[in-house]
Amino acid sequence: MSDPTTNPDSVEFEDIEFAPRVRGLPPYLFGKINELKYRKRRDGIDVIDLGMGNPTDPPEEWVVDKLCEAARDSRNHRYSVASGVYNLRREVAVRYESRFGVSLDPDHEVVATIGSKEGFSHMCLALLGPGDTALVPAPSFPIHVHAIALASANVIALDVRDSQAFLANVARVCESLFPRPKILVLNYPHNPTATVVDRAFFEEIVALAKKYHFFVISDFAYGDISFDGWQAPSFLSVPGAKDVGCEFTTMSKGYNMAGWRVGFAAGNRQMLNALKAIKGYYDYGIFQAVQIAAIVALRHGEPGRLAQVAEYQMRRDVLVDSLNRLGWQVERPKASMFVWAAIPEPWRSKMGSIDFAMKLLEEAEVAVSPGRGFGEAGEGYLRLALIENEQRLRQAVRQIGRCLKPEKAVS
Repeated sequence: MSDPTTNPDSVEFEDIEFAPRVRGLPPYLFGKINELKYRKRRDGIDVIDLGMGNPTDPPEEWVVDKLCEAARDSRNHRYSVASGVYNLRREVAVRYESRFGVSLDPDHEVVATIGSKEGFSHMCLALLGPGDTALVPAPSFPIHVHAIALASANVIALDVRDSQAFLANVARVCESLFPRPKILVLNYPHNPTATVVDRAFFEEIVALAKKYHFFVISDFAYGDISFDGWQAPSFLSVPGAKDVGCEFTTMSKGYNMAGWRVGFAAGNRQMLNALKAIKGYYDYGIFQAVQIAAIVALRHGEPGRLAQVAEYQMRRDVLVDSLNRLGWQVERPKASMFVWAAIPEPWRSKMGSIDFAMKLLEEAEVAVSPGRGFGEAGEGYLRLALIENEQRLRQAVRQIGRCLKPEKAVS
């Protein structure tokens, strides 16, 4: 193979003119933190990583055994179907019926996706184009903004933390904007703030969608992780929801199958037909052995999911209580695998969240996600993931406390 540094016919990277949709993407604000984290780990430093919602707990062993068994079957190494095998879609329908009382047709109202992120992105490609507008929650999980931008559509971000104000802002934008927004993105339990809503909120959303004629996409990725005996409601559980929208779920969180890339879209069949049309061109679906293992996980994995929720709840309590003993003011989330923490004074008024996160990584050897990485509405906050065990979480807080001793505060 020729060396591009010496081959005169090679194309230099800077000579490539990227498409406007790529040129318009903002800088990746987590880049500096990730680079420093990886460099420290290469140097043998034990960084406690609370930055990414990437589960460190393994799937249940019998699910892995099923994957191995299915992978040894030569029939499973052929191309699958882009929308997922029927038995997997049926198990999703069974789960919605048993947990939320939602009736779904596996043939027309469920699609398996290569993780919910892929499904959401392709749904945006299927529904949006130049001149269209989508309303998204703020602070914003990056893909909720960037998938819309990659579809060449416009984004209006609405603060998600006050549910009544959010509803009022949706109505206000729909009344004042022409053309009206085409899509409303919901994300409850919310990433990064862990904000939750009740079913009455979704009833209001359905009424607004029918009044102003917009589609609803509910990102329910953290619906499996709810605490203190409470269950986060599904958007689809509200009467009329399937008339106006769809919902994305995933096996990444409750089943610890993040790297397996198994997600689902469910709901409005016209929206799902549009998604299937896009996926038919882009992919051949999930590796069939993974789908088979996912079927048995959905069918028999409820006790394991509940045990994982209990583990996250214990970690939540350890982290929140430990930070509050340091003098922070941290609310106890009702759901998700994140704690959304205001940066304490005097640091909050002296430096931005990115610089503060860099300080914790440099001096405390604890990685967190700066709120600014989720847009301007996240400034002044940190997102901390509950992926480490209780001992490591206590150690992380001790290291943060030493890093932020009063004599180290900036003047």
